[in-house]
Amino acid sequence: MRDLAVIIVSYNARADLERCLPSLAVAPPTTPHQVVVVDNASSDGSPSAVTSTYPDVRLIALDCNVGFGRANNVGIRATGSEYVLLLNNDTVVPAGAIDLLVAELDAHPEVAIIGPRLVDASGRPEISFGRMIGPLNEARQKLLGTLYQRGFAPAVRHVEGRTRVSHDPDWVSGACLLARRADLDAVGLFDERFFLYTEDVDLCASVRALGRKVRFTPHVQVTHLRGQSRHCDQSAASRAYLQSRLAFYRKHHPRWVAVLRWYLRMTGRGGRD
Repeated sequence: MRDLAVIIVSYNARADLERCLPSLAVAPPTTPHQVVVVDNASSDGSPSAVTSTYPDVRLIALDCNVGFGRANNVGIRATGSEYVLLLNNDTVVPAGAIDLLVAELDAHPEVAIIGPRLVDASGRPEISFGRMIGPLNEARQKLLGTLYQRGFAPAVRHVEGRTRVSHDPDWVSGACLLARRADLDAVGLFDERFFLYTEDVDLCASVRALGRKVRFTPHVQVTHLRGQSRHCDQSAASRAYLQSRLAFYRKHHPRWVAVLRWYLRMTGRGGRD
């Protein structure tokens, strides 16, 4: 039977952890597994809350905030399971969901990474997959997301329909992402140049470059609450987002970096490294 490491990166998100960890503990997967929380030097009591309430959860407490991708790498390297589930701390996992996700990956040996259908607290689906980030695809995805959030009927029908069909997108969200360790090792894990944001898209691009597939499955559903760590320092999060976008374009679309910098300056969002 496959074994599994569940890696949860956390930063000042104690309330999120106190929803996520119980969902794993109340109805744990039957797949042999270990839950690891990698804490990015939180100051809200998260580490002590984990160790006092969940003694079976392994805590790796870092001395500083090293970012999402690098912290995940720490957790991946500290474990040795065949499968790795990267799970946001602001998710709630229904009973049986992880076992179903493992079964889905088992059923498709050509797939390196698989992501479930993500929904909010009301059950509304999230756009948790897409085409490779690039100028045109990024604009298309943002427009679709805006129209979807505003309730534009054609966009709502498109998103709800697309999130009910299995398919092989270019990327799936790192909020809940199951991968084979062999594939993660083959690409060198996360590129640590991405402190926060786009690291999941880059990881999926790396495995696809080796001829492996990324898959989205609607047969597994996980609740994504988009919790407090992304709001604890909005200015820092915005800076990290801009830096990651620039790093992503430098790596994948170097000819567009100057245009991106110009666009960011014109929209008042900077554009310097």
